[in-house]
Parts: sequence; C-alpha cells; structure tokens
Amino acid sequence: MSWWAIDVRPDPARRDWLGAWLVARTGQAVEERDDGTLVTFAENEREADALIAALAAESVTTLETSRRPLELVDWSTRWREGLGARRIGRLTVVPSWLEASRGPAGPTVVLDPESAFGSGEHGSTRAALALLERHLRPGDRVLDLGSGSGILAIAAVRLGAARAVGIENDAEANPVARRNAARNGVSHAADFVEGEAAVLAPLLGPADLVLSNILRTVNTALLPVVAAALRPGGLAIFSGMESAEAPLFRSPLTAAGFAIRDEVGDAGWWAAAAVHP
Repeated sequence: MSWWAIDVRPDPARRDWLGAWLVARTGQAVEERDDGTLVTFAENEREADALIAALAAESVTTLETSRRPLELVDWSTRWREGLGARRIGRLTVVPSWLEASRGPAGPTVVLDPESAFGSGEHGSTRAALALLERHLRPGDRVLDLGSGSGILAIAAVRLGAARAVGIENDAEANPVARRNAARNGVSHAADFVEGEAAVLAPLLGPADLVLSNILRTVNTALLPVVAAALRPGGLAIFSGMESAEAPLFRSPLTAAGFAIRDEVGDAGWWAAAAVHP
C-alpha cells in the first residue's frame, strides 16, 4: 500500500475549521506545521485526490493544496531509529532492546511503539508524562484519549493507577498497545478499546484523571467530553499542542469550566493539567 500526504495551506482565520474538518473526514490526526500548513494522509492516490476535491467543494475560500507519495517504510525496523532510554521524573521509558541497561530503579515502561504514536521521544508525549508523574494519585482511574502505543495508559498503571483505559480510533494501534501492556505486566489493569473518544469517554467514566495528547483543535472540541468523563474535581492533562498555541487553548479551556493547575513545556510543545469542578 502506497500512502500519500496531502498538504493544505489555509487562511489563518480558517485554520482551526480546516483542522477539525480534516480530522472528522479522515478519522486521523493532522500535522500542524510552523508555516501554517496542515498535513493529512490517504491510503492511495485516488483517495488523496478525492479528499482534495471534497475539500475544494466544502471550503468557501480558495486553498493551496498538493499531494505527494510517501516512502514505503518497513516499520518492523524503522521505528527503532533514534530511540533510547528516557528519564521523566521518577519514571523511565526504555525500548525493549535496551531494557537491560535501563538505569536507576523506579517505575519503568518498556515500550516498542512500532507504527503507533508515542515513544517518549516526542516533546508532547514527554510533557504529558511529566504532568502524569506529578499528579497521578495511587488508585486513580484513568482514561487516555488517542492512546496510540499505550505509553500514557501503561505509565499511569506503573505509577500506581488502579485502572487505565485507552481509546483509539486507529485499528492498527490497539494491538501494539496491548502487546506493550503485556510486556510491562499491566494487562490486568490497562485495556484499550477502538472507537471515537467523543462517544466512548463519557460511557467509560467517571475517571479521576483524563489524558488527551491530541491536536489543539481536537482537544478544544473534546472539552465537553472530557468534562463529562471526569468525576467532580477530577484532573485532565491536555497535550499535543505547540507552545505558541497555549494562549489559544487557555481561553476555551477556562470557558469550559477548567482551572489550570500546572503546565509543562518540552522542545517547543506545551501541556497543561487542569481540574474541573
């Protein structure tokens, strides 16, 4: 299968609308680049062309769009490149082939992300882990929206959560997450379900802590969902946003009734921990 990338350059005023439209249309995350370009993906050239045509028909303004084929990657080996052990507070994240040299004692997550997102090497994941390590309380019930490789849900259990459930709409990610949970001996307390967070999160609550490491536009759209999934006084950790987006997220976060308790920046990425009454 040859995947194609679709690059879209919107008017800045329509960027949030376009990001939300692409996520809803494709069911996939959208990459937001520093120059304002949004990047999404299609399984083949025909679907890429169909997406561009649908976007042109939907948009009220002219958009700069292009598509390009992606290199065929053997993820059985490519995902290992550049990965090493990471120390985040008292938590260590380490690939399985380096487990023997994981270093200081303490909670450890042994992780092979394969083709799923979340290795501990990305600033947004590290920021979320830093806040999780600070604020998780033993016995908490945790929901992880967009769980990818399972890193955050597994880390939550390793840090003392009674149970963590990851929600992921990528059918290929959940088997990876379950293998990682088994490797870490937390399958009894970490589970992963396939579906839309907007539908499943309120049904799987109430949670003491909700993790949402997604895009700002998606995080914003999910604010009522996260509030509904939390127990009164529960904590939510929002990540997946660039530092420059922090002011854009604070306003809707406050309007939804959340109060920020802590913030972390990491390599240009920003995450916040907020409570909901």
